[in-house]
Amino acid sequence: MDEQKETIRARVIVSGRVQGVWFRGTACERARELGVSGWVRNRPDGNVEAVIEGPRRQVRQMVAWCYRGPRMAQVQHVDLAWEEPTGEFAGFSVVY
Repeated sequence: MDEQKETIRARVIVSGRVQGVWFRGTACERARELGVSGWVRNRPDGNVEAVIEGPRRQVRQMVAWCYRGPRMAQVQHVDLAWEEPTGEFAGFSVVY
């Protein structure tokens, strides 16, 4: 299947110094640049969670970004799960 047409979905939970470093805002900017949809949120346990959906190449680029995060972040670990895409998102946003 064509990589640009195949839609995939990833769920990531990013741990480390990832709250209070503009992770969510930067994730939204990066997701919009890549043209992927979904959401990002802070979790009560201090981690950041995101669901990313879109073309295979762009989703993989966004997942790779999550391993680095914004400049002030110190990513220690990323839990990555591949899920079935749902097409439920219009754009990428922060959820609370």
